[in-house]
Amino acid sequence: MRNAPLASDNLATWLDYWGHVHVTGIDLGLERVLPVAEHLAVTQPSAKVMTVAGTNGKGSTTTTLAAILNAQGYRVGLYQSPHIYRFNERVKLAGQEVADQVLIDAFCRVDQARRACGLSLSFFEATTLAALVIFQQADCDVWVLEVGLGGRLDVVNVIDPDVAVITNIGLDHIDWLGDSIEKIAFEKAGIIRPNIPVIFAGLQALPQAIADRVAACKATLYQAQHDYFYQFAADGQSWNFASPAATLKLPLGHLALENLAAAVAASLVSGLEISMAAIRQGVAEARLAGRFDCRHISNKAVIFDAGHNPHGVEFLLRQLEQYRQLNPQYTEIIAVFSMLADKDIESTVNLLKKHVVKWKIAPVIVPRAASIAQLSQALQDQKFESFAHVAAAFQSALDESNNNQLILVCGSFHTLEAVWEYLEECQ
Repeated sequence: MRNAPLASDNLATWLDYWGHVHVTGIDLGLERVLPVAEHLAVTQPSAKVMTVAGTNGKGSTTTTLAAILNAQGYRVGLYQSPHIYRFNERVKLAGQEVADQVLIDAFCRVDQARRACGLSLSFFEATTLAALVIFQQADCDVWVLEVGLGGRLDVVNVIDPDVAVITNIGLDHIDWLGDSIEKIAFEKAGIIRPNIPVIFAGLQALPQAIADRVAACKATLYQAQHDYFYQFAADGQSWNFASPAATLKLPLGHLALENLAAAVAASLVSGLEISMAAIRQGVAEARLAGRFDCRHISNKAVIFDAGHNPHGVEFLLRQLEQYRQLNPQYTEIIAVFSMLADKDIESTVNLLKKHVVKWKIAPVIVPRAASIAQLSQALQDQKFESFAHVAAAFQSALDESNNNQLILVCGSFHTLEAVWEYLEECQ
């Protein structure tokens, strides 16, 4: 086995270590991770556990759920992935990213446990277990856990949730999860446990695999626009939520409405004491970088969105339509765009192209990056310019855009990260 770093080593050293312990970065299954989790005594927390799976919207839903619970005064552990800028973004206590040393101490415990069990762990498995160790040590009242990939075989699923949320089902990660909606739904439904409330927030027909799992577990299903309802209010400044538990008028917030509504629905069926004031505050305050993230940079309107598959882009376009209704001065869109080569570039572009007047493309600097040739092929009937780096593409968009144009940075978390690193360097 590779020698482990020390507790006195820095976070980057530990993250590099976890990237090399196991033979592959993704290795679905609980056979190796469950014994380590049991050795760490994190599999049966006294806290309430709320687990969120789905193709898109998990980050917004978990962020809003944690914000509502924090506003109520609960001590909340929030685990999300991936991060965009700092690894610490993945693990939050009471709304704040944990410090490097807290992560390092947890990594030491995880490494000791996996060695005691004689097992290797992937990067994702080790780092997720570290988050659970941190929540356990902090004596959190509630754990809000975002599934990384799938559900049934994801490391988060070593914990039995008290509430399960499935945001939606789309075709993504088909090499790992299956090549149909039903196969993917079967994996997501793996987070459902007997006799718990289940929120299905997708606006599509309920997949049979989820219906079957709900029935087998005698769980209680709450389906969006069937068992709980939401819509924008006529004033354009609020939205309405209705369920058997409550009827609310809520602020618009900063995240997608269907994810805000899913979080509200989950909080109301959780069995926790949640005030209407806490729900309003949580919805108003919940923010998540890169999810229809609207900013003004050099007096230009810029939207950052990490949508990286057709389902995510459909979601983005619904939000964009609502945004432009409230901001009709923006009549054109310039896209700063890059994707990973293993994503469905052509379908993603086809959804966006009728909304974009000009594209600025560049490769992201990661091994899985799509090349300029691959991006150009998808954009062959579009007006586009190519650049060596995403930062140069973004600066060109800033320089050329006028007050009637939105700049949309999209296609991958890595695209957003490249722009944010550039902006930080410019400060």
